[in-house]
Amino acid sequence: MSRSVVPLMDVLLYGTGAAVFVWLGFSAFVSWREGEPRAAGRLALLAVLLPVPYLAVVLLPGSAGTSTGAVILALTLAAAALLLVPTGSKHRAERDTPTKRFDERDVMFSRARLVPGSALFRAYYEEKPENYALDEKFRTEAGLLRKGSTLFEPLAFAAAEASFATVEDLRSLVDGKVASEREPIEAEAMTRFIKGWALKLGAVSVGITELRDYHKYTVVGRGEQYGQPVQLDHAHAIAVTVEMAKEMIDRAPRGPTVMESAQQYLASGAIAVQMAVFIRSLGYPARAHIDGNYRVICPLVARDAGLGEIGRMGLLMTPNLGPRVRIAVVTTDLPLVLDQRVPEHSVIDFCSICLKCADACPSKAIPTGARTEIDGAVRWRIDAEACFTHWCKIGTDCARCISVCPYSHPDNPMHAAVRFAIRRSAISRRLALVADDYIYGRLPPPVDTESWMEPGT
Repeated sequence: MSRSVVPLMDVLLYGTGAAVFVWLGFSAFVSWREGEPRAAGRLALLAVLLPVPYLAVVLLPGSAGTSTGAVILALTLAAAALLLVPTGSKHRAERDTPTKRFDERDVMFSRARLVPGSALFRAYYEEKPENYALDEKFRTEAGLLRKGSTLFEPLAFAAAEASFATVEDLRSLVDGKVASEREPIEAEAMTRFIKGWALKLGAVSVGITELRDYHKYTVVGRGEQYGQPVQLDHAHAIAVTVEMAKEMIDRAPRGPTVMESAQQYLASGAIAVQMAVFIRSLGYPARAHIDGNYRVICPLVARDAGLGEIGRMGLLMTPNLGPRVRIAVVTTDLPLVLDQRVPEHSVIDFCSICLKCADACPSKAIPTGARTEIDGAVRWRIDAEACFTHWCKIGTDCARCISVCPYSHPDNPMHAAVRFAIRRSAISRRLALVADDYIYGRLPPPVDTESWMEPGT
């Protein structure tokens, strides 16, 4: 071995050890800033321990140190290659497009609004008698945002009610008169403006797709048009997502999570309504689809607009925030450039092996098995009745599944690097799950509520 090779080997070992220390130390600092003490501590410990082999080898005498160092560096390069070299997905060829439409009257929120003894109540359960016994279970509970629920918090619940009430006031603007004079529109310029404006208004992502039949409900299930066929012949759908704050969702299932959920339903609804009013002012029909006033299934629209995939918990899994988003949609005939959906099969692969949402679900409403074909689409389907009954018991919309999801971590360089590896490699997906369990815990407990949210004594 020439004399020049040994110093080079030392440099490579020192450099690799230093890189490991810096990256893990940076990750520990980021986790501390995120309010994750367990993660910060464990990453700091790894930052101290993992560089040791690289540094210790330098102290070995003569050729033993050089040979061992070469082996360690070779193993490091091999591990990096395994974690980053693209690998295929076993789910690549599976169908995910429904072949039939869904009746909004079957949505739990619609069924919850039925007044026992009323004509609509009797008519619905005469048509769907199989749902009666299931629904009587949630009707025995206190109810969502109601006093007497097990997690009742007067201030948090009142704050959520205030957001939902404001959403109610927006519903008069979801549709309206179209200006008689139509502005000449160039599709590329309008698409650029719509997307830029949506982001300025607070959206974290926006996509455009063709409005398809399976996006639309068959029958209206809420509001004054309950029971009427859905009439919606627009050509395009614009989907927007807004972020739900991690620090609020981490307190799931307590009051802060329903505060945040309601606030972001309002935020997404405000964006959609403004877009619809804007488009109608240009002489083109447009309808906003916001909480409680939908004619479309928002997660399917958003998926087809390229904003994410539908995961195990039945929610849209976005690339940078996972399920920690709320969605609103605008349908319109405005000339627009459509986005091309590129299915992200790594998300389905990860959801297939993860199961953290299913393990954390208090009502056991999230399936633990493989996807099955439902209405022509291969997907997971949650037990909506069990989920909603639990909501009515505790008084919040729970969100434990969202809070424990590894994709829900903040969008920053540390987590972006992990997401990059997950997208590329099946080995990275399994290693990321092991690491997430070790660093954050398999079932991380809810974070304590901040003092300003407490009702006092």
